[in-house]
Amino acid sequence: MDEPSSSQPSHRLSTLAARMVAQAGLVAGLGGIFFALALFGDLSVGGAVVGFIASAAAIAVIPSGIVTITRTIERQREQQPQQPAITDFADALTEPCMILDRRAVVVHANAAAVRQFPAVTRAIPITLFLRNPELLQAIEAVVRNGETRSVELHETVPSETWDKVMVAPLRRAGVEWLNDDNRQLVITVQSLTELKRVDALRTDFIANASHELRTPLASLLGFIDTLLGPAAKDAVAREKFLGIMRGQAERMSKLIDDLLSLSRIEMHQHVRPTATIDLAGLLREVREGLSIQAKASDVEIRLTLFEGPTTTTGDRGQLYEVFENLLENAIKYGGEGKPVEISLEPAGKPGFQHQVTVIDHGPGVEPEHVPRLTERFYRIDADASRKKKGTGLGLAIVKHIVQRHRGQLTIKSKPGEGLRVEVLLP
Repeated sequence: MDEPSSSQPSHRLSTLAARMVAQAGLVAGLGGIFFALALFGDLSVGGAVVGFIASAAAIAVIPSGIVTITRTIERQREQQPQQPAITDFADALTEPCMILDRRAVVVHANAAAVRQFPAVTRAIPITLFLRNPELLQAIEAVVRNGETRSVELHETVPSETWDKVMVAPLRRAGVEWLNDDNRQLVITVQSLTELKRVDALRTDFIANASHELRTPLASLLGFIDTLLGPAAKDAVAREKFLGIMRGQAERMSKLIDDLLSLSRIEMHQHVRPTATIDLAGLLREVREGLSIQAKASDVEIRLTLFEGPTTTTGDRGQLYEVFENLLENAIKYGGEGKPVEISLEPAGKPGFQHQVTVIDHGPGVEPEHVPRLTERFYRIDADASRKKKGTGLGLAIVKHIVQRHRGQLTIKSKPGEGLRVEVLLP
């Protein structure tokens, strides 16, 4: 507290000394001019003395007025908002942020705001760039009453997005915002697109899971009622219905197992596996495990392994599930009598070490279906999938396991050319 009080008098003394030096210089200069006019010109000695005194008095008054005006301007600047600090704070935010004045003119927009709203320009009213009625109404309401407003923006072009926009007054300590001629407001934008997408996936997942379970349950209840009623004493019908009921129960059991497997994978999605496994030995084991199913479908499994190290870091049980799902799908949908190829080779892409490829020679898939094959419960032909005891979760499980292993999954297909699935592992 002592330092500012001691520095203020010294500042005043230095300012006064500078002013006196400047005045003395001007007075000396004028004295020389009047002396020359009296000596060599037509000006009398008395006139020169009067003129010199009048000029010296004016010099003594004018600098004092200039100093007073300068101090007034400095005080006004000190009272204005600290704009650089505000803009620096806005630039530090990763989400879009814009600062407007009381006329809704853009004072500053950070880099994120410029990326999301390329048309926004400084010193131009925001109403010329953002035409959303709800947002403009929120800005007007904040300018009018100084209360924070929140709106949700939903855009469908060029892609569907959701954003939560907060419009709030930028208050300064000790100043009433509505009475401040320099008042400003801040707009921040928070993306809700990912949350909306996850919420939609959750809703679709519950609806699809309920549907998948309801169908076999309805079938079981129907056969149970039949066995308790008309077919109670019919041994042939009872044997037939019990076989169907067993198949439906197995279908529900498989669906529940897949749901639990998917849940476990998602629970550990961000935990990278640390165990070391031999991919070549794992693929041989997967082929042996599906040999009976392949033989029943008259499908030959051709396994190709390269010469060299085939060890990788991963979860053996999960990677077994990946290649079992891919090979089982190839056997089911590749067409009877046509071979299925599975190969292990070095990855030709930076950041990855191994590539496992599964190829079938079945009817293939239309291009519009390929990007959606890894969605939960997505089926190209739902009836055909159910007949082959598919749950619609196999490729979704594969995708999540590969992501957990920091790998990459690629699916390629054309009608009549079969399906090619590539798994890249680090």
